[in-house]
Amino acid sequence: MDKALHFIFKYGSLIVIGLVILFFSLWDKHFFTYANISDILRSISIVTFVAIGVTFSLTVDGFDLSVGSTVSLTTVLTAAMMVWYQQPVVFVILVALASGAVVGLLNALLIVRVRIPDLLATLAVMYIVAGIHKTYTKGYSIYNNMPMPDGSTAPGTFDPAFLWLGQGKLLGVPVPVILMIVAVAAVHLFFKYTKWGRQMHTTGGNEEAARLSGIRVRRIRTFAYIASGVFAAIGGILYAARVGTGQIDAGAPMMMEAVAAVFVGYSVFGAGKPNVIGTFFGAILIGVLLNGMTMMKVQYYANDIVKGTVLVLALAVTFIHLNRRRNG
Repeated sequence: MDKALHFIFKYGSLIVIGLVILFFSLWDKHFFTYANISDILRSISIVTFVAIGVTFSLTVDGFDLSVGSTVSLTTVLTAAMMVWYQQPVVFVILVALASGAVVGLLNALLIVRVRIPDLLATLAVMYIVAGIHKTYTKGYSIYNNMPMPDGSTAPGTFDPAFLWLGQGKLLGVPVPVILMIVAVAAVHLFFKYTKWGRQMHTTGGNEEAARLSGIRVRRIRTFAYIASGVFAAIGGILYAARVGTGQIDAGAPMMMEAVAAVFVGYSVFGAGKPNVIGTFFGAILIGVLLNGMTMMKVQYYANDIVKGTVLVLALAVTFIHLNRRRNG
């Protein structure tokens, strides 16, 4: 029985992904084609960046609820700088990344310095950031040639070079997919082979022990939240580049998908903890399910039921196994 549970915990997520792909492939011959698989990977690329941010915060035994609002903020910020102020692409991207870092730094200040619990601090920041970007845009989405309050038309447009980040292809592969794979590989190597990555895992495992061993816990946790904000900002940049508009509340639905991907990842290869490879496979599972249900013409409002069910099952398998392991 224990061996069976261990096998399910270690390989269950991968088996489920395989079975889901097989089911949808048999259901619709167009599912398992290069074009559709490419669309699935493109669709999960933004969520994966957001989920990587959540992975950073969970690695230090925290949690970042503000990632969705950060996505929305950077989406409208990049749009505003190009459409309203005609700023160059490089400057737009740097400012967007800096805004994500500022949100992460604010979270770290409240959590590390003021010592507000992670969930409460990031919940408050989530509302603050959401209010800021809605106030800044007066509740309107930003798009090319939009009417301005004074009756004129917005002077700028989305730069084609910027749109290429979300819509372009390189050697036949969507650019967001390439960026996602590079990010997953880089973060995996960071956690596995760098001093800071190992210290983050140590801090998340036992903060007091980490502190006694000489690790500067405050600095490590601050870095984790800044990284979370930056990766959420990258998600916002890619979202704006993909849709070509600055949509308010664009990141609201992404937080749930990102969290689901991270927790599904707990059970990939029996990790039992936040890990970016597991997060990536969790995002794939959610992306495959949503794409397949769309092909089956399932009503869009049923998607949340599926995402919630996947999250519950992933958590159940993970924590049942962990509790059994702790109890011997």
